[in-house]
Amino acid sequence: MTYVATVVIPTRDRPELVRRTVRSVLAQTDLPGPLEIVVVYDGRPTDDLADLERGPHTVLAIKNTRRQGLAGARNTGALAATAPLVAFCDDDDEWLPTKLVRQLPLLDMPDVVLAATGSTIASAGGERERLAPERISLDDLLISREFSVPSSSFLLRADSLRGDLGLVDEELPGSFAEDYDLMLRAARLGQVATVPDALTVVHWDRPSYFSEKWLRIADALTYLLEKHPEFKRSAQGQARIEGQIAFAYAAVGARDDARRWARRALGHNPRQPRAYLALMVSLRLVSADRILVELNRRGRGI
Repeated sequence: MTYVATVVIPTRDRPELVRRTVRSVLAQTDLPGPLEIVVVYDGRPTDDLADLERGPHTVLAIKNTRRQGLAGARNTGALAATAPLVAFCDDDDEWLPTKLVRQLPLLDMPDVVLAATGSTIASAGGERERLAPERISLDDLLISREFSVPSSSFLLRADSLRGDLGLVDEELPGSFAEDYDLMLRAARLGQVATVPDALTVVHWDRPSYFSEKWLRIADALTYLLEKHPEFKRSAQGQARIEGQIAFAYAAVGARDDARRWARRALGHNPRQPRAYLALMVSLRLVSADRILVELNRRGRGI
C-alpha cells in the first residue's frame, strides 16, 4: 500500500488523550490516499487502539526502541515510516480536518524543508488563535521560536529526516526544545513554510511535562546555544535564551546561577523581560509557579 504520509504520535501515560489525537488524524479529509499512523509508546505497554474506526488508514502501535523520551520516540516512529512524508503530532494535541491536505502542496516546492501550520492554543484562559507567517527564516528563528508554529503541525520528507536534515536530536537533555532545534536546522537548509491558518490545536490544559524539570531545561538551552553558533549574530535572540536559562535556575533556587545568566541576558538586551522575571524570582518577590500560571492563562510560556 502507498501511503500519503506517516503520522508519528509519541505517547506516554495518556491513554484517553492519545485516542482523541488519533481520531483527529483519522478524520482528515480530501486526502489523495490513506495515512499510516504510528503511535510510539515510550516506556509503557502498547495498546493497539483496536476500538478506533480506521477507515482506509492504518494504525500501528510500537514501542520506543531508541533513547527514552520524546526525541527517541519521534525517531523510532520516523524510522518505522514507510510513506514519503512524515508528520508529527503530540499525544494531547489535535488536527482540524483539512490540516494535512492544505499542507501537502508546500512540500511540492523543492526548497521547502519543513511545512507547518498556525495554531489554536487551548488553555485554562480560553482559546487563542495564532496565525503563522507564510515563511520563517533562520534569522526569524534566532529572534523568536515562533510559537504560532507547534511541533504538532510539522510535516517533512522522510528522506530528509534520514539524510541531510537528520533525525530529532536525542542528545538534548530531557528532549526539551528538540522541535526548536529541528526548525533551526531546517532553516539552515532551505525554507520553513506554513499554512498560516490555525489548523493545529495545542492543549495547554495540563501542566507541561517540563514544568518542574528546570535543571534539564537550563542544560538543554545551554546546549542549544553551544550547538547553534548563529545565536552570536543575534543579541536579541541570545538574550532570550539566556533569560530562559536564568529563569530556570531561579525556579530551583539557584540564585547565583540565575543572576549570572540574567546579567548575561541584559548585557545582550537590556529589555529582555525573562531576565527581570528571573531576578524577581531569585529575590523571592514572586514564585516561578505563579508566573507560569499567569502566562499559561494567556496561552504563553516563559
